[in-house]
Amino acid sequence: MEDGIRFTIVYLLFSILVLSDSGCAGYRLGSVNPDLPAGSKSVEVIPFNNQTLEPRLGDAVTQALRERLQADATYHLASHGRSDVEVTGTLTGYTRQAVSFLNTDVATARNYRIEVTARVIARDRASDKVLFDKVVKGYTLTQTGTALAEAERQSLPLLSQDLARHITELLTEGSW
Repeated sequence: MEDGIRFTIVYLLFSILVLSDSGCAGYRLGSVNPDLPAGSKSVEVIPFNNQTLEPRLGDAVTQALRERLQADATYHLASHGRSDVEVTGTLTGYTRQAVSFLNTDVATARNYRIEVTARVIARDRASDKVLFDKVVKGYTLTQTGTALAEAERQSLPLLSQDLARHITELLTEGSW
């Protein structure tokens, strides 16, 4: 009987080990683009031009993109014209759309979807070839409390980070 319990315990531990290891089967260490080894190229992010009416949005997106590229590490961040790739962008749209309303007042929005649209251009500095010229969007959801302006101000970092994530994916996955 004791051998049966021992066998069951060993079988359970082996099953747990196999199942936990299979969760990482699709994970790859390093760059997702096999043609671009991690850290072999540098990128410079030129401050985004903000053509929307939302103040400080260009600065927030530029900073979020730089932070995202540093965290991703496919490219290393460069400055002052010493990069392999230059990324420029223009923020062209900022929209707010109500997605839910108060139970007591169907005309008063409770939650909003905030979306930012940017035209992003990545250019190879050596050849001056445009790697991609695309319209990229990012969004976040925000819940209004007493003031919509305050809720939008607090959601600005999340909005910028989502847009930066989409731009970084375009750069690192090389799907241009």
